[in-house]
Amino acid sequence: MKVGVVLNPIAGGGRLKRHWPEVAASLKKHFGEFELRETQAEGDAERLAIDLAMSGFDLVIAAGGDGTASEVADGLLQATQESGRITELGLLPCGTGIDFARGLGLPKEVDAVLKRIAEAKGRKVDAGRICYIDDHGALASRHFINIASLGLSGATDRAVNADKRKGRMSAKALFLWRTVVEFIRYRFQDVRITVDDGAPVEARMALVAVANGKFFGGGMMIAPDAELTDGQFDIVILRAAGKLKLIWDIRLLYGGRHRNHPAITILRGRKVVVEPLGDVEKNGALVDIDGESPGRIPATFEILPGALTLRY
Repeated sequence: MKVGVVLNPIAGGGRLKRHWPEVAASLKKHFGEFELRETQAEGDAERLAIDLAMSGFDLVIAAGGDGTASEVADGLLQATQESGRITELGLLPCGTGIDFARGLGLPKEVDAVLKRIAEAKGRKVDAGRICYIDDHGALASRHFINIASLGLSGATDRAVNADKRKGRMSAKALFLWRTVVEFIRYRFQDVRITVDDGAPVEARMALVAVANGKFFGGGMMIAPDAELTDGQFDIVILRAAGKLKLIWDIRLLYGGRHRNHPAITILRGRKVVVEPLGDVEKNGALVDIDGESPGRIPATFEILPGALTLRY
C-alpha cells in the first residue's frame, strides 16, 4: 500500500510537528514507508491530496484539524472524479477543531489512531458539495465532509481563526467564547431555505447548519441524528429569538438536547438552497465550510452518497 501524509505543521499550535519523530516512528510501525507532504498556505492540502491521489497513492492521511481534513477530502474527491480511481482517506486529528474526528469516535493518542486506521477497512461515506459566493464576489464550489452552515457560524469561524489564542487554549473554550461574543454582535438575517422540492421556508435566522456529521464549533452536537451513510443532510435552523435566552441555551447544543427547542427547526433532505431575502448585502450571511469561512450566500448544498472512502 502506498501511503501519503498531508501535514499541517501549525495545526493545534504545532503539536504534531513538535513531536514529529515519535509520530513518524508510529507511522512507520503501522504502514512501513510513507511519503510526507507539508502545507504552507490555505489550499495546499487540497492540491497535495490531488497530487498524491493522481500519483497512485492508496491511502492519504490528513494530519491536522477539520480544515486540513476537509481540504484533503476535497482533493481526493476531485481526483476520483477525474481519474475514476479511489484513494482512501485517514485522519490523524490535531487542531483547533477536530469535530469530524470526534463524530467518528477516534482515539486521542497518535499511535492508537494510526493502529486503528491500519487495521480498518475502507468504508464508503457521504460527502457534500457547496456552491457559494466567495469574498471576491465570484461563484465558487467545493466539497465538504462534516458540516457546512451559515450565519453566526461563519462569523464565529472568522473570529476563531483570527484569535491569537488559537492553539493555546482548548477548542471548546475558544469556540464557546467567540460564539457568545459574535452572537452578541450578530444581527439576525432573513433567508429563504428550500429543501429538495419542498415549499420554501422563510426565516429570520441566527444559524442554518447543513449537516453530514454531528459535531461542529469545538464540540457542539448540532445535528444529533445525522449519519454519514444515510444519503441525506440534517438541516438545523436556529431562528431569531431573545438573545439572552439563546446565549443561555447554547449549552444545550453540547449534549444534543435542543431537538424540541422552540427556536429550532430540523429538516432532512438531499439538496438545500439558501438565498438572502430582500437586501442581498444586508442578508448575505457568511458561510462556514468545515470550520473555514470563505464566502457567503446564496448557496446550494448537495449530498454525494457514498462518494468518499474513509478508514476509521
